Amino acid sequence: VVCAIFAPLIAPYDPTQQSIEAMMAAPGGDHLLGTDSYGQDILSRIIFGARYALSIAFFAILIGATGGLILGTAAGLTTGWVEWVLMRLIDSILALPSLILAIAVIAILGQGVDKVAIAVGISMIGPFSRTVRSDVLQVSSQLFVEAAGLMSISRLTVIRRHILPNIVFPLAVQITVRVSEAILVSSSLSFLGIGVTPPTPDWGLMIAEGRGFVSFAPWMSGMPGLALALLLIALAIVGDGIREEFDPRMRGGQ
Repeated sequence: VVCAIFAPLIAPYDPTQQSIEAMMAAPGGDHLLGTDSYGQDILSRIIFGARYALSIAFFAILIGATGGLILGTAAGLTTGWVEWVLMRLIDSILALPSLILAIAVIAILGQGVDKVAIAVGISMIGPFSRTVRSDVLQVSSQLFVEAAGLMSISRLTVIRRHILPNIVFPLAVQITVRVSEAILVSSSLSFLGIGVTPPTPDWGLMIAEGRGFVSFAPWMSGMPGLALALLLIALAIVGDGIREEFDPRMRGGQ
């Protein structure tokens, strides 16, 4: 996160600056992590790549969580044919893996950082909707919600004061879990050549560009791949910590 925020101050080089003299330079010397086939500094591209990875994940999760909150809440509070239609919509989203659904959206919207964020966000709506609906059903069955209904309190007031505040923390935990998936899906799109376009310093794109040189320049794919793995591990640790903080069962009931 620090690298993403202060990338222009931390990166030793311009991430898109090319140098014929420094093409495929091994790690060390002026380029700590080496250079790629265009002579671009890999360390600088990894640092700026953190900014793109986290930015795409942030906006994707914002889209997915917002859409899931609206759709899941509506599915949990309605009955009859409206509930059936909403559930079939959620099921249709969940029927496709996130990557496949994101590829379909990219095919419609086109390539680019903003398009990737939208595509990944849409693919996240299904999982968020399912989780939110489950939480809404659980909260709606509580006695205090039933009591509020018997007191003739309006439905919107019950939702605003009693239901939404009680599903915020589970949703926050779900967000921390889904951030890793959003980063992985966006990197996969770039790796396949249908996500972020060159010369954007995207980790998935860097890994793809280094595939053809892995036998004699393994750092081209290895360094961004290591950065991606470390970020996903870090996010998993943070997610576990947040889950333990907000879920009493994971703290031994204390």
